[in-house]
Amino acid sequence: MIAMVGHTDLTPQTLHLVEAELRTRLERQEDGAKGVVRVGPGLPVAAGRATREAGRPLVVLVPAQGSVPAVLPHRDRHAAGELLRLAEQMRLMPYDPEGRDACVGADERMITTSRRLLAVWDGSPTNGRDATAHLVAFARARGIPVEVVWPRGAARTPS
Repeated sequence: MIAMVGHTDLTPQTLHLVEAELRTRLERQEDGAKGVVRVGPGLPVAAGRATREAGRPLVVLVPAQGSVPAVLPHRDRHAAGELLRLAEQMRLMPYDPEGRDACVGADERMITTSRRLLAVWDGSPTNGRDATAHLVAFARARGIPVEVVWPRGAARTPS
C-alpha cells in the first residue's frame, strides 16, 4: 500500500495542484499497490480522487468504536461520503476522530502497514496542530520510502 498524509490547511488551489501531482506520481509507479488514506476533508479527498484517477484501488480508514464505525465529526461527513464512494475497501481502525494524538497514532499505524509514503509537506517542522513533519520522520526511521509532494505554487492557509 501507498499511504498518503499531509498538511490539513492547504488552500483550495493547492488541493487541485496536489491532486494532479499525486495522480502523476501514482501513475508512474509500476507496483500496482493500493492507495490508503484516513478519512477526512481536504487532502484525503484529493488523494482519494488521485488514486482512483491513476487506476489504483483505494483503501479508506474509518474511525471505529469497537467493531462499528464511530460517529464522525460534522466537518468530516461529506468527505467521508465521497471517500467511501471512491474506495474499493473500507477498514475500521480504533481511534477518536476528534483527538489530534489519536489521529496521529492512526496515521502512524497506517504508515507502518504501507510500503511507501507520499507526504504533502512544505518542509516545516511539526507544531501543535500539524504533525506532517513527525509522520515523515516516523516513516523514515522505519525505513519506509518517503516522497515529499509540494508542487510549485502550493500554499497553506494563513494561521
